[in-house]
Amino acid sequence: MIALVKRLLGLFLILIGALALTWVGLQYASAAWFDRETRAALEHLRQAPKSEPTPTPDTMAVGEPIGTLEIVRVGLSGVVVEGDSDAVLDRAIGHLPDTPLPWKDGNSALAAHRDTIFRPLKGVRLGDVLRLKTPHGDFDYRVTDTLIVKPNEVWVLDPTPVTTLTLISCWPFNYIGNAPERFIVRAERIPTVRSVRLQPDARSVRLQPDSQIADSQFKRTPN
Repeated sequence: MIALVKRLLGLFLILIGALALTWVGLQYASAAWFDRETRAALEHLRQAPKSEPTPTPDTMAVGEPIGTLEIVRVGLSGVVVEGDSDAVLDRAIGHLPDTPLPWKDGNSALAAHRDTIFRPLKGVRLGDVLRLKTPHGDFDYRVTDTLIVKPNEVWVLDPTPVTTLTLISCWPFNYIGNAPERFIVRAERIPTVRSVRLQPDARSVRLQPDSQIADSQFKRTPN
C-alpha cells in the first residue's frame, strides 16, 4: 500500500512539473510572438512617409507600442509598450504612464521583469549607452548612476532638470520570490544624429518637491 502511494505521489509530482514547464514554454512563446509583431508594427510606423511634421503625442493608450530599447554591451533588447500592468510586463518593457513619454523632456521611467528582458541589467556599467528607437525619433542615453532603493522610494520618478531615462527592475536578481528592493538605472540623454526636434516639456524645467506618483504604482514594479 505504501509503495502504491509513493508511486502515485511520484506520478502526480511529475505531472505538476510537466504542466509548469508547459506553462513557462507558452509564456516565452507568447512573449517572443508579441516582440516580433510589435517590432514589425514599429518599423512600419518608422518607415511610413510623413508629408508634414505632426505633433508628438503627450499620452498613449495602454498596450500601444512606443519603441525598442537596446543596450548593446550587455545584450539587452526589448520592445517598449505603454503601461505597467501585468499583461504588459509579462511580454514587454512597460512605460510608467505617469512619467513623460521618451520623446518629451523630463524623467521617463521604464520597468520590466528582472528574470526576463531586464536580466542583462545586472551587468550594466556607468557610461554604457542606451538607444531608444521610436517612430518619433531615435534617442541615446548614457548611464550616469545605478542604485538600489526600497519599493516606497518613489522619488526616483520625480521630474529631473535634464532629460532622463530611468529603468526599474526588482533586486536582487537571483532572489526567489517577491524581491524586497528595486534596482534603478539612471541615464541622461546625449545628442543623437537621428533624433527629431521636439518641443520642450514644461515638466523638465520645473522641479516639484513632492512626487505625484502613488506609492502603489512603484511597489507594483515586477519581480
